[in-house]
Amino acid sequence: MASSATDLVVGVDGSAAALTAVRWAARAAVARRRGLRLVHATEELPVAYPHTGGNFEELYELAGARGQRLLEAARAAVAEVAPELTPEVVLRPEQPAEGLLAESGAAAMIVLGPPEQPMAARVLLGSVSLALAAHAECPVALIRPHVAEDEAPAEGPVIVGVDGTPASEDAIAVAFDEASWRGAPLVAVHAWHDTFLAGLFEEGRRSMDGDAIEQSAHELLDERLAGWQEQYPDVHVERLVQRGRPAQALLDLADRAQLLVVGSRGRSGLAALALGSTSQAVLSYALCPVVVARGGTRPAAK
Repeated sequence: MASSATDLVVGVDGSAAALTAVRWAARAAVARRRGLRLVHATEELPVAYPHTGGNFEELYELAGARGQRLLEAARAAVAEVAPELTPEVVLRPEQPAEGLLAESGAAAMIVLGPPEQPMAARVLLGSVSLALAAHAECPVALIRPHVAEDEAPAEGPVIVGVDGTPASEDAIAVAFDEASWRGAPLVAVHAWHDTFLAGLFEEGRRSMDGDAIEQSAHELLDERLAGWQEQYPDVHVERLVQRGRPAQALLDLADRAQLLVVGSRGRSGLAALALGSTSQAVLSYALCPVVVARGGTRPAAK
């Protein structure tokens, strides 16, 4: 059975991080009256696996049995926090990224736990996280708790990065929707980095009017938020304009947030850059759940 467009779909891989993502998604599904779909991809076995004696059927059976066991553990995690919810469990015989990308075509959101790896390697994210954030057909949430905590934060504002691109329009839509059902304030952030501009002005032997640029940044933020407050009158919005790199501005706010929302691409618009540098940075380092609003996606109807 295919997922419903109102379902939250969670990738299950047996890790503690995935179970944290399962519990986060279960709470969200109950609050939003959505279905929950737990998906485990068994991965494809190599054609010439060494020392197996050609007994691939037994290996597939073992992989399937392991997948069912991991899904049952995920179902138990759902029961801990949302006993009224009956999740659907799905075993897919394919690579995790491929399976979850297929699920994203008919899902409200894909939810993942971060790859379990050393802090120094977090920037690498993991192939599944990157593939989903770059190519999924729905928003993708990466659930990372604050430092020294097991569960993702349930308090604090929703933060959204606004840069004036179509990708940030998707992020604004998702952020207002998330803030509304959570009953949380929304902090809309626009950061402008003046080092490059200052260099260009210096090259041309001209002076840069920082105050005028900042005023323009405020106007851009107001323009992009226009109309959303009327659509979501229950959401209190704080506008924040900062000088500095956008990723750093968002990361500084993540420590006190319950959710950070960004677009999938930055200003470059280069097709080769499947995921913008700001999105990659916050996915790698933000100490709160991050939602990447995929281009063209909008939240499912309330």
